[in-house]
Amino acid sequence: MIIRTATIDDLPQIAAVESECFPPAEAATKEEFADRLIHYANHFWLMFDEQNDNKLVAFVDGFVTNEPDLTDEMYEKASMHDESGAWQMIFGVNTIPAYRRRGLAGELLERAIEDARKQGRKGLVLTCKDALIHYYAKFGFQNEGVTDKSVHGDAVWNQMRLTF
Repeated sequence: MIIRTATIDDLPQIAAVESECFPPAEAATKEEFADRLIHYANHFWLMFDEQNDNKLVAFVDGFVTNEPDLTDEMYEKASMHDESGAWQMIFGVNTIPAYRRRGLAGELLERAIEDARKQGRKGLVLTCKDALIHYYAKFGFQNEGVTDKSVHGDAVWNQMRLTF
């Protein structure tokens, strides 16, 4: 597997993976990803299977901000990205079903954590559903409880934070 950051040329594959991994109410659109790639392509960590025509099989994406909490507005406004921000937000952790349970998402999360640490961030913030709290805790994320700042996709989200 190869891990690298994104370019605008990756847009079709990123949108396809997102639509395979999330229900329509929660999935970002191709247009939203295009805007994100313009503003912060270097905060997309992509994993490709070089044994399968360099197929994109997993990715993690998010942006950087000084705001301490993840809000729905952040998903919608890529222009809110601040490259010198203190917190790396994680908007999505995606692995296509055929490649799940191989530790690929974990490898990408570890890369995002390592990059945030090297960039001098305070840490990372993400939201997840109850079923994934235990998974993210394995990487050092602490559950801060149900957030009232995100109702994305009409779901209940727990905010989790990894502080360095």
